[in-house]
This record gives sequence, C-alpha cells and structure tokens, in this order.
Amino acid sequence: MQASVKPEFEAIRKQRVHEEVAKQIEQVILKKLSPGDKLPAERELAEMLGVSRSSIRDALRRLEMVGLVEPRQGAGTVVREISHEALVGQMTNAIAHKRQMVGDLLDFRKMLEPPMAARAAENATGEEIARMEDILRRQDHKVRGGELAVEEDSEFHYCIARASGNSVVLKVMDVVMDLLRETRSRSLQSAGRPQKSLAGHRKVLSEIKRHDGAAAEVAMRQHIRDVELMVFDKL
Repeated sequence: MQASVKPEFEAIRKQRVHEEVAKQIEQVILKKLSPGDKLPAERELAEMLGVSRSSIRDALRRLEMVGLVEPRQGAGTVVREISHEALVGQMTNAIAHKRQMVGDLLDFRKMLEPPMAARAAENATGEEIARMEDILRRQDHKVRGGELAVEEDSEFHYCIARASGNSVVLKVMDVVMDLLRETRSRSLQSAGRPQKSLAGHRKVLSEIKRHDGAAAEVAMRQHIRDVELMVFDKL
C-alpha cells in the first residue's frame, strides 16, 4: 500500500470553508500526487488546514463527486486515476460557476449603477464632468489605436460613483471593479466591444452633463445590458 502523503497546506480563513479546502486539496492532487496516493486522515487534514473535520468531510465528498478521490475500505481516501470525463466535468463546473458569479455581479451592477448615474447627474460638479470628459478622450484615443482601454473603462464608472456623492458607493464600486477586472479585459477583446463601450459611456455622460437624472439612469441601464451581452458571449 502507498505511504500516506503529507503535503503542506495554507490555513483556511475564508467563508464557504469546504469549497476552499476542496480547492487546496485539488491543487495538491493535480500538481504533486499520483493515482493511488493516500491522503492524510481527516484529523490530520483538519489540523494542517486549520478547519473542522466536518469541513474536511464536505470537501472530500465534493472531490469524490468530481472523480478526483475515492474512499477505500481500510485505506482511507485515495487519489483516483483522473479520467477524461472527470476533467471535462471539472471544466464544465468551473465555467458554470464563473458564469453564475459574473451574472450575479452584472445583476448587482444593474441594481447599483443606474440610480448612481441619476445621482451623479444631479450632483456632478463642473470639475467632475471635466474629469469624465478627459477619461473619454483618453478612451477614444486608445480605442482608435486598437487598444482595449480597460483602465479608462473602470475609471469612468468609478468617477460616476464619486460624483454621486456617496462614500460607501465608492467602496462598493472598488470591490465590483476588482471582481470584474479579468472579465472586462476579456470581453473588451470582442469585435466592436471597445467602440460600443465608448458609445455607451458617451451617452451616459451626455445625460449627466444635461443634469437629467432619469435619462442618465436609462442610459446606464442600457449600457450595462450591452456589456452583459458581450461578456456572456466570451464566457
């Protein structure tokens, strides 16, 4: 029988603990272990990872479901030969999870940003509007040069958040923009997406300059819908 393998793990400190446990064990399996290798006992894994044994059990069940490990009578949990089906299943699950997360983030943006644009239209100062115009000039210059203008895309939305006059919204937008950074970069590579993004920004800014809150809200909602279509086309 194969000797028990005792790799090093990092302490788990996030919520949805069993998912993080499963992720770490999966990485060790894929990078360091071979079919037939035995994982440490539940108690040892719990100590290594700094989590409860119930979290370990949930994580191992998750890994068993995707075909990475199997329990063997008298041997504990053993690494399985990774089949083509298991790899396809993992990829499918990862894609589905990513689509769900991005979908939730975009749905949240639809709840947050249209009213935020309306507030910006009502509250924006001349200086803030001038800053938005400068951002769009830079975005236009990059788009014409064939660049993605990812930074300007994020900066424009953040500037609207600042103009809305709510400091909590700024912190929320920081988190949202961070989570969407990779997706934004990928979606901006779609044909016509940089130009469409710029056109959406211009429409929103036009309504903010007119100080028309209702129209700014409609323009932002349409812009995010357009983004949503582009993003899911790339996932």
